[in-house]
Amino acid sequence: MTTARKRNARKSPPSARSFQRTRQDHKTETAEDYVEMIADLIDQHGEARLVDLAKALGISHATANRTLGRLQEDGLVQSRPYRSIFLTDTGRALAMQSRGRHRLVCQFLVALGVAQEQAEIDAEGLEHHVSDVTLRAMERFLAASANRD
Repeated sequence: MTTARKRNARKSPPSARSFQRTRQDHKTETAEDYVEMIADLIDQHGEARLVDLAKALGISHATANRTLGRLQEDGLVQSRPYRSIFLTDTGRALAMQSRGRHRLVCQFLVALGVAQEQAEIDAEGLEHHVSDVTLRAMERFLAASANRD
């Protein structure tokens, strides 16, 4: 057996820590998607209404309403019946962070040769699961690519 093969044979399976991180990422994924979409609706239309949010996310009104209740409990949004949805300062900060992650992942995928439309679709899932370490590596890669051009 070659040295490289021995090294690969000794690799342990993913640790519980990696699975825990993935589960945690899934928990925050919905909140990030909602606050990002609410911010987009406010920026585009001056307000975010429940019906528009549900339509934009492709979900039922009831599902959006239930999730908004959880986001209110978490201090990310404020809303009242028959009124617009507003982001709290914490919600806006999360939306901006999520937008930045999405933009960076998308730019990275395009730099790798992925078509813009596909990069947008793929970035929507990847942005929630990429570590800060990997995001910084993507930034360095993009900066180095820009310097070469």
